[in-house]
Amino acid sequence: MTDDNILDKKPREPILSPVDRVSEMLFGLFMALTFIGAVSVAESGRSQIREMYIAALGCNLAWGLVDAVMYLVRTITDRGRLLTVIRSVRSAPDAATGRALIQASLSLVGAGLVATAELEAMRGRILALTSLPARPKLEWNDLLAALAIFLIVVASTFPVVLPFAVFDDVATAKNVSRGVGVAMLFVGGLALGRYAGYGSWRVGLLMAGLGTALVIAINALGG
Repeated sequence: MTDDNILDKKPREPILSPVDRVSEMLFGLFMALTFIGAVSVAESGRSQIREMYIAALGCNLAWGLVDAVMYLVRTITDRGRLLTVIRSVRSAPDAATGRALIQASLSLVGAGLVATAELEAMRGRILALTSLPARPKLEWNDLLAALAIFLIVVASTFPVVLPFAVFDDVATAKNVSRGVGVAMLFVGGLALGRYAGYGSWRVGLLMAGLGTALVIAINALGG
């Protein structure tokens, strides 16, 4: 790998991290459940259900696209910031200033874990670079990640609206849809709990309860 790719040398998680994947799934799920909650059992006919299905899918298509684009914007911005820090360190008047710039670029947790010698080692590696890209750029993996975000948000719509296409009785479809939604929230919580190292079942139950409360609140507020 050449120095021109220095902005991409940091370890990359496969396409999206577990937190990103679950967060996007939950976001799309909440959007779809908001539409489901607005369905009236007494007044809804097949035409209204069809309109709800189209509206939920259209909304998640739009927000999936927005999320995907914003991911790319965030990625290119982060790389631009990294490039700026590297150039600032290389042009620093002395070693202490260079180390301070590196430390300031780290997170609060990361900055507290590195010693002066480690900061100096990082400064030395930056100074040893033979070339830098003129500007930050996106790679194919970034586009794949953005596509994954879009697909996750959109795909999370279908499990909760599918019961309305399967069951003729709106009340039954609504109850099944809610059950599917709670199950998806629980699975999302399991994944987050496993990734964070906490009790997976507890986090799953917490997420299911929190998600249910959020949907109730959204619907109560007219969302």
